[in-house]
This record gives sequence, C-alpha cells and structure tokens, in this order.
Amino acid sequence: MEKISKLFRQYKEIILYLFFGGCTTLVSIVVFWYFSCVLDLNEHPSNIISWIIAVMFAFLTNRIWVFNSPTKTIKEFIKQMLSFYAGRLFTLLLEEIILLVFVTVMNLNEMAVKILAQFVVIILNYVISRLFIFGKKDEDENKKNDGK
Repeated sequence: MEKISKLFRQYKEIILYLFFGGCTTLVSIVVFWYFSCVLDLNEHPSNIISWIIAVMFAFLTNRIWVFNSPTKTIKEFIKQMLSFYAGRLFTLLLEEIILLVFVTVMNLNEMAVKILAQFVVIILNYVISRLFIFGKKDEDENKKNDGK
C-alpha cells in the first residue's frame, strides 16, 4: 500500500489531470452529443457549445485540484483565466479543423471523430497548462527554495 501511495504522490499531478481531463472530455462529449444528435444542430456550433461548457469545468478543476494554483488578486485570477482560455482556443481551433476534415469533408462518423480528437486535445491542453499557465508558480517557488 505504501508503494501505491508513493507512486500517487510522485505522479499526483498527471493522475489528477487525467482524471479531470477525462471528466472534462465526458462533459464535452455529452454536451456535443446532446446538441448534435438530440437537437440535430450542426457539428460545428455543437462543438463550440460543448467547448465553452467543458472549458469552464476544466479551468476550475485544473486551477483548484490539478495544479493547485490559487491567485492572490483578481488581476492575477483574470490573467490566469484568460491565459487558460487562450490555450484552449488554440486546441479548439485544432479540433474544429479535425472535425472539418474528417466529418464535413470525408463524411466520417461525427462521434467517433470527436472522441479521437479528444485524445489530441487532452495531451496538448496538459502541455499548454503545465508550461504556460500553471507551471510558472513551480518555477518561482523552486528559485526561492534554491536561494535559501
């Protein structure tokens, strides 16, 4: 049991990111399915609606539980949120291109393409979040600790 606990502590961030990334993906897919399949809305507006809802969920879970990145001021919070949304806009654009090519042009199954696109999006979102949005805190703390 101690080995499992040690492994969890060592890979906690990745494990939590995968868990909440999975939850975010589920939110995205369910919302996409609802608007696309139930309401019969085109795949592109359905994808944008699912993106908006999933990103709201992802920002909160990533900020609080995955990267444990609280902010001290409202200005820091807004900057963090805007950076998060900018990174997610990049992966939304990529996802839209994937849907355009594989669903609109090649006429493949929209749900299958959506699910496969999520794998690409999850990996890119982690890298962007870690390197550009929530990772700076760790670098600053490491510099402070090295100076002690």
